[in-house]
Amino acid sequence: MLKELEIKNYALIEHLHLEPHQSLNIITGETGAGKSIMLGAIGLLLGNRADSKSLFNENEKCVIEALFDIGAYQMQQLFENADLDFQIQTTIRREITPAGKSRAFINDTPVNLETLKIIGTKLLDVHSQHDNLQLGNHIFQLNIVDLFANNKDLLKYYQICYKSYTQIKKQYHQKQKEYAEFQKEYDYNLFLYKELEDANLQPDEQEEAEMELKKLERSEEIKTKFQRISTYLSVGDGAVTDELRVNTNLLSSLTDVSNVYMQLYERLESCRTELQDIANEIEREYESIEYSPERIEELNARLSSIYQLQKKHYVKTIAKLLEKQAELEEKVKKVENFDEDIQELASKLKEIKAVLDEKAQKLSDSRHQIKEILAQELMNLLADLGMPNAILKVNIMPQEPTNEGIDVINFLFSANKGVNPQEISKVASGGEFSRLMLAVKYILANKTALPTIIFDEIDTGISGEIAFKMGKMLQSMANQHQIMAITHLPQIASKGNNHYFVYKDNNTERTISRIKQLSEQERVQEIAQMISGSTISENAIRSAKELLEIA
Repeated sequence: MLKELEIKNYALIEHLHLEPHQSLNIITGETGAGKSIMLGAIGLLLGNRADSKSLFNENEKCVIEALFDIGAYQMQQLFENADLDFQIQTTIRREITPAGKSRAFINDTPVNLETLKIIGTKLLDVHSQHDNLQLGNHIFQLNIVDLFANNKDLLKYYQICYKSYTQIKKQYHQKQKEYAEFQKEYDYNLFLYKELEDANLQPDEQEEAEMELKKLERSEEIKTKFQRISTYLSVGDGAVTDELRVNTNLLSSLTDVSNVYMQLYERLESCRTELQDIANEIEREYESIEYSPERIEELNARLSSIYQLQKKHYVKTIAKLLEKQAELEEKVKKVENFDEDIQELASKLKEIKAVLDEKAQKLSDSRHQIKEILAQELMNLLADLGMPNAILKVNIMPQEPTNEGIDVINFLFSANKGVNPQEISKVASGGEFSRLMLAVKYILANKTALPTIIFDEIDTGISGEIAFKMGKMLQSMANQHQIMAITHLPQIASKGNNHYFVYKDNNTERTISRIKQLSEQERVQEIAQMISGSTISENAIRSAKELLEIA
């Protein structure tokens, strides 16, 4: 429930502070005194658009803040989904800067307007002529039926099942779509895959083949140069390795003279050994090279095949070709395994659909069981509210499963005798909408924890005994839920636990809208004025006291 409301620097409101009663709060005042302005400020807490032009003082920021006790609303999951810390004492704040920038906070954590709207509408229900239009919404009507039938658990389990059903159904259709797409390319992909597989590509073969081909193509040049090097190093007269052997022997005889000579000997011997190894390896390479036109042709053919494959697949290495081969293999196998996957998903879909149908039927049965009871209770209340000939029917038609079940709910209404009921949106007037919505909320008040309800002149178009009965209904609802009612009728005003008076203060340089909680004596005066007008008679005073005593 709303514990505190504070409005600063908004329209004609310089500063307003309200601590409403937990039950029925009445707000009265002259037309234009500021009641609608207060509702406009509250609308900002529900995510409505902000405008810097609505600032009382254009040089200061506007702040609207409300403190709620939300212990009874079971909103922990909602706060978790919004990544907010849950607090039983929750504060919602909206700020508008002189530059027109708007900011919103929940428990001092900045939030966007969508989050503010989601949370705010769970805490405040502003009931106005415009909000009556939602009565014509089929989803809203469905929610009324479910709340009346206590279908919370049935709907919860159905929706869990429906979520699983839609996920599997989506997977099933996606798999079928993929199969159709892959099937179109299957033959071509299979051809490409087989071509790569038959090529039997090896990771390093391209580099090895290119190197071998170079050797073979330049074999004569290589053998000529190797022969010359070999002659110089180890074969011809005065070969380097022979000369080094002689000289290392000379140094060897001096190693006992000095450590320096020993080191020189070891270094020269190391050079001789390395040159001998080089000479031996060159000799082996020389012997291994043999010109082969057949091998050159074979290598050219193999490399040509590799180059063609690389060009076809827009790659430059065998590694990339092997990646392409693996990718094509996966696509081919995917198509080959599609039948099995589709059959498995079809089986799962059939199973979950059977469970869904069962839960949907239970939910639908519950709705059918109470539709006549709900309609009759609403008609009884409408009769009390001055509509004795009103007829309301809850029509339930089947449909394919949705998140709400397999039912389309349609409230059919007629306010006049002899007129067939039709869809509410087509036949109900503004006043009829108001009374029907009040009847709905009156019934639901015993079924669920409603947010703080603000009724904005729900008494439009009624008077006398009907107004008295409406006041009793509001008073009864307020036994379990916090109500704030803006009214012009004394019969309703007398029922409040707290009575607030909104007025214009013209004692300053500019008009200021103010609100004050009336004392018992002030309530008598205000209700008497509502009865008789600006000139308060003794009879009006007596009537006001009588209304308050009855309340």
